[in-house]
Amino acid sequence: MQPIDMNEIDARNALLIRAFETAPATPQWDEDDREWASRTAAGIEGENASAEAFVSRRAGLAAERLAGRVPAVAHALAAVEWRPAAGWLVVAAAFLAGMLLDAVSADQRINILAPPILAILVWNLAVYLLLVFRALLGARPPPAQDSAAHPGLMQRLIARLMLGVPRSLLKADADAPLVVFVRQWLQAASSLNTSRALSVLHYAAAAFAFGALAGLYTRGLAFEYLAGWESTFLKVEHVHGLLQFVLGPAAFMTGIPLPDAARLAAIRLPSGTGENAASWIHLYAVTVLLVVGLPRVALGGWEALLARRKAVRLQVPLTDGYFQNLQRRHSGDAAHVRVVPYSYRLSTEGTRGLKRLMQMVYGDETEVAVSPPVTLGGEDRLLAPASASAAPASTSTPAPGAALTVALFSLAATPEAENHAAFLAALAGTLPAEATIVALVDESSFIRRFGAASGRLADRRATWRRILASRVDIEPVFVSLEAEDLGEARSRLGELLDELSARLVQNARFRAGAKASA
Repeated sequence: MQPIDMNEIDARNALLIRAFETAPATPQWDEDDREWASRTAAGIEGENASAEAFVSRRAGLAAERLAGRVPAVAHALAAVEWRPAAGWLVVAAAFLAGMLLDAVSADQRINILAPPILAILVWNLAVYLLLVFRALLGARPPPAQDSAAHPGLMQRLIARLMLGVPRSLLKADADAPLVVFVRQWLQAASSLNTSRALSVLHYAAAAFAFGALAGLYTRGLAFEYLAGWESTFLKVEHVHGLLQFVLGPAAFMTGIPLPDAARLAAIRLPSGTGENAASWIHLYAVTVLLVVGLPRVALGGWEALLARRKAVRLQVPLTDGYFQNLQRRHSGDAAHVRVVPYSYRLSTEGTRGLKRLMQMVYGDETEVAVSPPVTLGGEDRLLAPASASAAPASTSTPAPGAALTVALFSLAATPEAENHAAFLAALAGTLPAEATIVALVDESSFIRRFGAASGRLADRRATWRRILASRVDIEPVFVSLEAEDLGEARSRLGELLDELSARLVQNARFRAGAKASA
């Protein structure tokens, strides 16, 4: 399933409800609410509705009910909404700052070689060079989203300054649904918000330059300013060439002639008296319009146009387990989970627990197929040609459309890199690029022998993590499949599936490496 395009509001609602429905326990939103949202959305959109229409409608209905029930939800939705007024306030502040810029000296003289306006020109030219340099490097693909990752510095600044998101919703390690929602939304809307922020910055840069000019003209109505120049290193001919380069286009457009060498020598400070600065102000004003005003307004308009397009075509990754489950339930399709045990045979209770766990993640219609166990050392046959492989076909060939492949281990076994980790790498190497694989470690027999409170449990888990990490980049999920309460395992497995599904590119690289190492 590929990411789909939603408008900004629908995408925001979808991520909000996702945060609540994937949280371990949310009393504000229970199973009855979930079923109501799905049933009502299906009734409105119809059985043949597209994934985009169904998910959007369901999210809108659920967000409306949840916001009416929990005031904090309405506040969070308002907090992440872009505020155009804040952008215009920044632009107005930039214009005012430009007007207050001290453009002249105390004796009301303007140094034509060092006015603050010249610094504005140089700064903007440097920005343009940076933009060209970035364009020449080429567009890089956006990094895969990680639901547990935290917003970068730029997104946090935008969230605080332009959106007004309170600090309580930007906590780094909090797992409350609203905090998770804000974190995921800032990731999903990072490109949109960046375009909006860049548009504001471009407009603000133009406003600052226009403000500086406005200050000059305003003060020039009441005071007479004299223009001259002075320099320790530059001679008259150097200044003449520099002015031709900087102010030549403006002189051509306005018809105001630039001074020759004799005139420049006459206005050199401190020996010269200078001359009326009106013509110089006009020349710099036109130059600012050409170098700063028009380009910055054009760039701001371009970013604003990009933002409008992104706001109606915001990509939401429906590849994760949560959205896949919603769509399967809507379409009536069952999720297929393939389980491949390694040197381990599940008990009857463990098999029931495994199926129950997968149904908690993917829905009641989930089909779980448990392959015959791969014997110790049998991992070498996983990558062998089918005609020469001694492993059953169901072990080496994934079921069509399988939602998940599970490598199943027993915590009671002593993990070994050359066996257990090698098996996981080999199994991953047999899967297509779009497949998802997890490592599930059953603690049932270990807990029966040593007890759930035994200090050995944590030590053995650490050993399994270390051994599997020696060959693959998959965090194992530990669960006692014979236990009555599988809620914690369901939450951890769901989080891991969402993360893996959102990192398909990284998974594909991992599988390529796994094939090479195996």
